Parts: sequence; C-alpha cells; structure tokens
Amino acid sequence: MNSQKIYILAIESSCDDTAAAVLCNNVVLSNVIAGQKVHAEYGGVVPELASRAHQQNIVPVVHQAILKAGIGKKDLNAIAFTRGPGLMGSLLVGTSFAKSLSLGLNIPLIEVNHMQAHILAHYIKEDGFNMPPFPFLAMTISGGHTQIVRVDSYFDMTVLGETIDDAVGEAFDKSGKIIGLGYPAGPQIDKLAQQGNPKAFKFTKPKVDGLNFSFSGLKTAILYFIQKETKQNPDFIAQHLNDICASIQYTIIQILMDKLKLAVKQTGITHIAIGGGVSANSGIRKALKDGEQKYGWTTYVPKFEYTTDNAAMIGIVGYLKFQEGNFSNQNVMASSRLKI
Repeated sequence: MNSQKIYILAIESSCDDTAAAVLCNNVVLSNVIAGQKVHAEYGGVVPELASRAHQQNIVPVVHQAILKAGIGKKDLNAIAFTRGPGLMGSLLVGTSFAKSLSLGLNIPLIEVNHMQAHILAHYIKEDGFNMPPFPFLAMTISGGHTQIVRVDSYFDMTVLGETIDDAVGEAFDKSGKIIGLGYPAGPQIDKLAQQGNPKAFKFTKPKVDGLNFSFSGLKTAILYFIQKETKQNPDFIAQHLNDICASIQYTIIQILMDKLKLAVKQTGITHIAIGGGVSANSGIRKALKDGEQKYGWTTYVPKFEYTTDNAAMIGIVGYLKFQEGNFSNQNVMASSRLKI
C-alpha cells in the first residue's frame, strides 16, 4: 500500500441506509450510517420513501463523517460513491451529491460497484483480520444479491454463480413473514434458531444446475408446510417457533454450502471470503469455520460493521482505484443493474 496519505470520502446510498466514511489509505477514520426505520411497517423497503430519507440524511451524515475523521474538506483527495447496483432513486441521491461535491472541491470522482465493494471490504486494514490472497472465492450474500465470485485481483472478478430469483436475504425475510416475524426477519430467525432443533422439520432444497442459486421454491415449500400444520393446529407456530426458525436457517445454510463446495471442487481454490449483510448470520459463519476443518478451506470474514451496507467498503475501493488513477467524469450515471 502507498505510504502517501490519501484521504477518501466515501458515500453509500444503494438501498435504505445513508452512509459516509473517511479513509486514510486503507484505514477507516470514520464510518457513519443513518438507517431508515420507516420501512418496518411495510414489511420491506419502499423505494420512494428510501430516496426521500436519503435526501434528508446525506448532508448531516457526510458532515458527521468528516468531523469524526478529524480532518477538513480541504484535506480530501477524492470522493468515492456507489454507482450501482441498487434502488435507482436512492443511487441518484448519492451520485448527484458526490458529483456536486467533487466539482465544488475540484477533486477526483470515483465510481464504485456495490458488489465489488462487499468483496474488497476484506482489504480494509483492521487488527486481527487477515486479507485473502489472490485468487480466492467470494460469496456475497445480502438482501438483494447472492453470488459466488472468483477474484483474481482487485478488479479482475468473474461471477461463477448467482441467484436466478430471490436472494438469500429475501429468503430469510419472506420466510419470516410467513411465520409472523417483523422486517427484517433475518436477525430474528438467527436468534431464535439458536434455541431450536435444525433438523426438526425437513424442507426440500431446490435443484439448480451449476453454481446458480434459487430460493423462491424454498419460500413456497415453507408456506405450504405452515398452512398445512396450522390448519391442524392453530398454535403450531407459537409452539414450535424456535424449531421452525432453526430448520429454515439450516436449509438455507445447506444450500449455500453445497454450492460453495462445488465451486471449490471446480476451481481448486480453497481461500473463501464472505461478504454482504447476511454474512452476519451466526449459523453461516459457523458453517464456514467448520468447513476449514472438514474441507481444508481458509475462510475470511470481515469485521461485523463492514458486512452490512456501509461506506467504509466503498472507501477502500475508492482508495484502490485512486492508486491506479481510475477516475470518473461528471457524465457518470447511476445504474441500478450494474454488473461486476
């Protein structure tokens, strides 16, 4: 890494969190996130409400990030921002703000792919966390994405498999909704699953060729199962909630691990890095660690605060691109379906 001090302001606004961070080279000086509780009553993110909240939050969040970093705007060397993928309205708020600020400060603008950032979050310097060597396999799992990616260098990435319908985060949330849990359901299922029997109820795993994923069939199977059981016993969910959650989580983890094992077999790569909000799930983390003993993997899990959507991961990509002189111009446009 470059010994010169490079200060990057990073902005992330791809979904329902407004985030800003300041990095000095590959070290995080500040990482500020403003969440949006307004979506909970709707059972999911409402795009129009998300973009309005970003407009309200972005100025104070950026101000707070610079303040916490202990620097001034004049010290910044570049501004990195999430170009995509994500919700178009949300992306436009961050993109427009980043373009305006870079123009006002006369410093470079750096566009960042949100999915690449989840992977490259592993290169943020943190005590006690190792950086994966190239090549490695990255499994990015979040509310909107599920992918297995071969990573040969910082910006040489190949998607080996991805979901053909629901992402793993959606599988948790939709399953949670079926059994009466609030949004987001993933953390609640994880907590309840720790008190239940993961093999209490068996759910069929979808059959999908190659390294692609599918979770919509699992959601349907859970729905039919719950409908059948509650018809016979109206108190079935209340009486078996922990076991239901444990069985749902166990099935989802098995789907992920089966694909990961196949990817390792096909590529011969045994360094496995995980990223995305769902990687905070304790069961998935344990399954990965168990894989080290069972299959000889070496696994890498970033610091908890860098797994969910955050601006620090945008900042590390910004720093790596800054070193290469890979800048954007003022014509850059947000892209809701941006690919790796």
